[in-house]
Amino acid sequence: MKGVFLEIHGGGFYMGSAAASDLGNRRLTDALGIAVASVDYRLAPEHPWPAAPDNCETAALWLAEHAQHRFGTAKLAIGGFSAGATLAMTTLLRLRDRGVAAFDCAVLQFGTYDLSAQTPAGRLIADEYFLEAYAGTAPDRTNPDISPIYADLTGLPPILMVVGDADILLQDNLAMAARLSASGADIDLRVYPDSPHGFTGHPTPMAQAALEDIHTWLGRHLNSTQ
Repeated sequence: MKGVFLEIHGGGFYMGSAAASDLGNRRLTDALGIAVASVDYRLAPEHPWPAAPDNCETAALWLAEHAQHRFGTAKLAIGGFSAGATLAMTTLLRLRDRGVAAFDCAVLQFGTYDLSAQTPAGRLIADEYFLEAYAGTAPDRTNPDISPIYADLTGLPPILMVVGDADILLQDNLAMAARLSASGADIDLRVYPDSPHGFTGHPTPMAQAALEDIHTWLGRHLNSTQ
């Protein structure tokens, strides 16, 4: 294996499953010759924050410790789709705070990074059900473990961000990319025209172009000897 990709599914923190990503994960495996592990994290509202990031962190730490033995490689990447991208970022921040730098890169597809509705971008989704379901009774939704836009973003691996220009989360993604860049991150932001939220999950030419870009970018970073 050339690497292992830790995939975190989307679904607004309250829907979805690891199995629902099987088709896309198979394409990734076939295209790059890598293994893909997907996390069935606990879902809101029955299991609000911090249940989901706790599960994702556990999976990431397991891979950091066991990937070489189980898969024959220490090259690791992480990524997610929508809520999965948010959780992937949260996981990277938790690992960095533990002093664990096992992941070589990350692919974040149209995540949400301000769940507090305090920024102009965050206010665009202030009434969405998933905010209440996921954040639950948390007293401060600007907590960086809930809303990564407020985190210290230094010390992260290279990140590819993918978003459509018709996505309600576009401004949130642009703000996150700007903060990552200002923090010194190696950030590659790709904005795709006429593309709504979740567009890479649909059988369209633009989705195919984005997926090919993701495969190329991931392959380059997992094959890097640096």
